[in-house]
Amino acid sequence: MTQPILPGATIGILGSGQLGRMLAVAARRLGYGVQVFSPDLNSPAGQVADREWGAKYDDVDRLKEFVRRVDVVTLEFENVPVETLNVLEKFVPVRPGPRVLEAAQNRLREKTTLRGFGLPTADFLAIHSLDELRGGLAQFGQRGILKTANWGYDGKGQQFITGKTQLPEVWKSFAGQEAILEAVVDFECELSVIAARNPQGDICSYDPILNQHRHHILDVSISPVPQFSAATIASAKEIARTVMESLDVCGVLCVELFLTKSGDLLINEIAPRPHNSGHLTLDAHACSQFEQQLRGICGLPLGSTEQYQPAAMANLLGDLWQGDQPPRWEAALQASDVRLHLYGKPEARPGRKMGHLTCLAADAATAERRVREVREQLLG
Repeated sequence: MTQPILPGATIGILGSGQLGRMLAVAARRLGYGVQVFSPDLNSPAGQVADREWGAKYDDVDRLKEFVRRVDVVTLEFENVPVETLNVLEKFVPVRPGPRVLEAAQNRLREKTTLRGFGLPTADFLAIHSLDELRGGLAQFGQRGILKTANWGYDGKGQQFITGKTQLPEVWKSFAGQEAILEAVVDFECELSVIAARNPQGDICSYDPILNQHRHHILDVSISPVPQFSAATIASAKEIARTVMESLDVCGVLCVELFLTKSGDLLINEIAPRPHNSGHLTLDAHACSQFEQQLRGICGLPLGSTEQYQPAAMANLLGDLWQGDQPPRWEAALQASDVRLHLYGKPEARPGRKMGHLTCLAADAATAERRVREVREQLLG
């Protein structure tokens, strides 16, 4: 039987962005120590940790020093070398482990793995040459999305192409990288399911969250979603359960899904960590996704996914800054129905996630309207 890792122990986090920051806050509230390992210093997570290790992920000597000071290691983002986890796993539990990380890091491997579990995805092809790209595009009706296989997020490393696209130029821009061509999905909306699992095999999941994107970056998330049928909700949760059990995930995992116009669900991608869409759980739910991650990796009972009120979350990107002038934070702080979360990042850049707003309301439509209104007020 797995022994729980109890309060008083120290959590090691690989990665030091806002997800690590919110996990660290949840851990400290329950009496855990926190140490963060990443190449950056004065990071969002490092600001609230007991110790911040500024070293590269392939620095084996520093990794061994780090792991001697923690009781369990988890991930804040998935772009960590698998070999790093292999080094750390020799000393302490690493949750989630190398297997799920290896699948999530490569779009081609991810979709092949999911298909192997009998799960639905969009049609896809591996692309290694310009000729394969031309043939694949013809197979998909002269419309597709070409993506780098490795290291993609927030719309990076991908391009929508058609029969009119200058394919030689596009392929040249990929510079010989392994690529995947995905068929275009005629979808009604995008949603995500966030689930948690502990080493004992217990699983819990939040109801599906509706996601709206802008320039390939998550803009607003909404929960609950009245238009989702009971069958859609049950199917989405079952897909998340299958992914977690098949990959033996401990901690939190997000499954991003397309709901097609015919009512089918297709997996877009998985993220073996808390997810931007789940930030609303901090304010709207009995137990947030970050506390669930802590409970999952430490072998504790999982928390309640009960939602207190309908909610909407809006990202705050660096685009809100006007030169050296920060947004009008007082506009958000004056709104009694809206909560402001800032990540402590010292420099605002266009497209960079600097914080988020969450609104709780009597219904989801009101929550969405209010969170958008207040975000606009930040600009004056």
